[in-house]
Amino acid sequence: MMVTGGSNAVYSKMLMSTLSGAALEWFISLPDGHITSFDQFTTLFREQYLVNKAPTRLSYDVFDVKQYQGESLKDYLNKLAIHVVHLKPTDEAMVVHAFVKGMLPGPFSESLLWGYPRRFTEIRH
Repeated sequence: MMVTGGSNAVYSKMLMSTLSGAALEWFISLPDGHITSFDQFTTLFREQYLVNKAPTRLSYDVFDVKQYQGESLKDYLNKLAIHVVHLKPTDEAMVVHAFVKGMLPGPFSESLLWGYPRRFTEIRH
């Protein structure tokens, strides 16, 4: 439609025809004459549904990774490594601390008290 041309009115009608469920109910609830342009409509729509956008992930979200009962240390380490790749934290000491905090108590976690690793790569080896 944008390639062949169209007016704001056409864009609005085409977009409205794709709405269903809660989005259609929201649109119907708008007062008559409230929307005066397609740009205004898209802005209102984005503001209404911005909460559905996935939140930005932050580097300290690595602390949300926990080892669960019955999960092997290797599986926990791999799970944490995946989060590290996605989050790209810059503070490696924070990653090490998150690893230790998320680990279940056991012989390995107790051994870390005597020789606390400084880097994530030390844990992996």
